[in-house]
Amino acid sequence: MFKDFFQKKKKYATIPSEKTKREIPEGLMNKCPKCGTIQFSKELEKNLKVCTACGYHFKLGAWERIEMTLDDGRLFEFDTDVVSDNPLGFPEYEAKLEKAAEKSGLHEAVVTGEGTIGGFPVIVCVMSFDFMGASMGSAVGEKITRAIEKATQKQYPLIIFSTSGGARMQESILSLMQMAKTSAALQRFSDAGGLFVSVITDPTFGGITASFAMLGDVILAEPGAAFGFTGGRVIEQTLRQKLPDNFQTAEFNLAHGQVDRVVPRKELRGTLTRILDMHMVRGDAVNAR
Repeated sequence: MFKDFFQKKKKYATIPSEKTKREIPEGLMNKCPKCGTIQFSKELEKNLKVCTACGYHFKLGAWERIEMTLDDGRLFEFDTDVVSDNPLGFPEYEAKLEKAAEKSGLHEAVVTGEGTIGGFPVIVCVMSFDFMGASMGSAVGEKITRAIEKATQKQYPLIIFSTSGGARMQESILSLMQMAKTSAALQRFSDAGGLFVSVITDPTFGGITASFAMLGDVILAEPGAAFGFTGGRVIEQTLRQKLPDNFQTAEFNLAHGQVDRVVPRKELRGTLTRILDMHMVRGDAVNAR
């Protein structure tokens, strides 16, 4: 009898009822897409949206990244009136733009402006994947080009945080033209002696990789960030051979000389400050503000 009393009982997982699910506030928990660990949203935010179990870097919205990176999370935003039009009359494009703006809280897929990092003045462009996959259309290219020109004029360092699925198909050739447009502006910026730091985040593909994302004087990437011109599946089908499991990750590209350093999110602000410090005199930075 005592043996039966102390005998181990089987443990069963409890599946929450629909009522229990409704009682749990939406957004309270987050599941890591890489390892499946469930974490409290507040704890995840304290850890800069990096999984405490496996180190997976969750995607960030533009303003989330700005708040994490710039001094006091403050940015003097540029060109809020530059938004996408429908120059080719693409069906339902306006509705998709409205939906993207409502979902992301942004006017466009990139936020540009001026702020400081570690006391150093910078011009920044931050792309946001939650606005139509951060695809580059005419407005995105125009905003980035204007920011580059502002950095040239003010002689401030330029930092671009890239993420994108590529060119915006609804604008066809007008979208592809932004590759040359932004690249030409960067060449003028470089000729004027400007410092450009490119920070690649997950994912970054297509025309963004084929233009400004890979033109940095210093190219950084977040851990695990996937980037390249076209996706691995297309490459495998074209070459008809199996690619490495880590193909196109930040670590793979670092090993093959495509980036200068892979920087965890917690170290990014400090790394950017050191890079700026190497290229500027702190007194000049303070006077320039």
